[in-house]
Amino acid sequence: MPLQVYSTLSRKKEPFPRKPGEPVGMYVCGPTVYKPAHIGHMVGPVIFDTVKRYLAYLGYKVTWVVNITDVDDKLIARAGELKTTVPELAERMTADYLDCLKKLNVTGVDHFPKATAHIPQMVEMIGKLVETGFAYPAGGDVYFDVAKDPDYGKLCNRDPEQLEAGSRIEVSDRKHNPGDFALWKGAKPGEPAEVQFDSPWGKGRPGWHIECSAMAKAILGDTLDIHGGGLDLTFPHHENELAQSESANGVPFARVWMHNGLLKLGKDKMAGSVGNVVNVADALPHMTGDAIRFFILQTHYRSPIEMGNWSEDKTGRRLPLPDNMLAAKTAFGTFEEFARRVGRVLGTPFAGVKPPGAGSAARTMAMRYVKFQQRFNEHLDDDFNTGGAVGVLFELVTALNKLADAGKLEDPDKAQPEVRAEFADGAAVVREMCDLLGLKLEPPKTIFADAAGSAGGRSVAGGAGQPLDSQAIISGLMQLLIDLRGNLRDQAKGAAKDNPLKKGLFDQTDLIRKRLAVLGVTLEDRPGGTTGRAG
Repeated sequence: MPLQVYSTLSRKKEPFPRKPGEPVGMYVCGPTVYKPAHIGHMVGPVIFDTVKRYLAYLGYKVTWVVNITDVDDKLIARAGELKTTVPELAERMTADYLDCLKKLNVTGVDHFPKATAHIPQMVEMIGKLVETGFAYPAGGDVYFDVAKDPDYGKLCNRDPEQLEAGSRIEVSDRKHNPGDFALWKGAKPGEPAEVQFDSPWGKGRPGWHIECSAMAKAILGDTLDIHGGGLDLTFPHHENELAQSESANGVPFARVWMHNGLLKLGKDKMAGSVGNVVNVADALPHMTGDAIRFFILQTHYRSPIEMGNWSEDKTGRRLPLPDNMLAAKTAFGTFEEFARRVGRVLGTPFAGVKPPGAGSAARTMAMRYVKFQQRFNEHLDDDFNTGGAVGVLFELVTALNKLADAGKLEDPDKAQPEVRAEFADGAAVVREMCDLLGLKLEPPKTIFADAAGSAGGRSVAGGAGQPLDSQAIISGLMQLLIDLRGNLRDQAKGAAKDNPLKKGLFDQTDLIRKRLAVLGVTLEDRPGGTTGRAG
């Protein structure tokens, strides 16, 4: 099945309008950088990063733009509260946003244009709209006249009066119609000089909607292939973008409009105005960026993403993350453990497994794994259904774990080379699927793990670089506990069944395991020895 994408404008799935090998311009509305990024801000970037990954896999040449709104009423108000400047606040919050994208492996954005760097292009577009009668100056402001656009409301499939009735629209006695929206806002008394820019209509700043139209045109041209953003942006933001862009340029603004569902905490959309945000920086100590990305992608992008509610532990303290995020963290642990298993079975980290590659005619893995990949791709071909694709990934990992168990692949004395080769084929397909979803499956940082060196396969491995003295001491103590426990296990196994000490020895090994678990350390007894990991 060729790639099908649902467009908000046509309200149906349609064949993707470009052919593999052709360039694709994709614009996704970015943040207004006045507060730290919360998890809701990551939904769009994670989704469209995955969209770009799959389009590139199919052979498209994608240029992806995410704008940064660094001049806005919210920025001015917040900078005033913090006794700082708008540029300083915007720069600091932009750095936070970009760092959060990095933590969630959002790597595909090609351009991050800032509104303040494109004021001339905005002034030029506004001037053209005024010249052609689609806009009018009014006392230092400039407004778009919605009555002059005969198909205004087509993105939302509603007429202008319905849109006005159901939305918050700025009130001004300077407007010709209540639904007219600002293209340029004249400077107000007391506003800082850094948010006042020159224009033919006097000093001021651009309206929110014109910023995106001008930046999209400057980088991607008059017509975009994909315009994306959250469902809450459909009106007024995207409706107004569409109206002013098509009125100014005389051609369709976007071939496909993609809107992702919103993140919900309890019954409400996550938003600063609601006061129910979970900042990315606050979530990361309790859940990896990989796991947060997985949490977002396990739901189809057009559906709401339910975070669940807050629960409490046995002591009455609120858990660090909402219910559904904690459930996703647990589910994602299946993949993390599989990645560790790949390292143990194949002797190479999961990141070192080479994926087969798109459309390869030389695939050598068993057909059962090719079929998993085909089903995975079919879900992504069906309007980028990452939820269905994640389900196939679970099935494949489950099948490979069963293969590893049945083939005793972690026991060097019993593992069969042909079964290990089949496992390697499947692991390569898992790697390809994870690359498309943007999941790195990097094992969490551990205090100790598999490595050569100690008796009975019990060993300590340091992290990247030279450890600090304190870290070496901790690792050494952990190693000592593992070795002591290993000795106790060896004695217990060697004792006769009727030896009264046998149960006591096993009880001591269980006590060490349980006490380490309280500290967040998990021990795993395997045929090759005991390994441990944090978390």
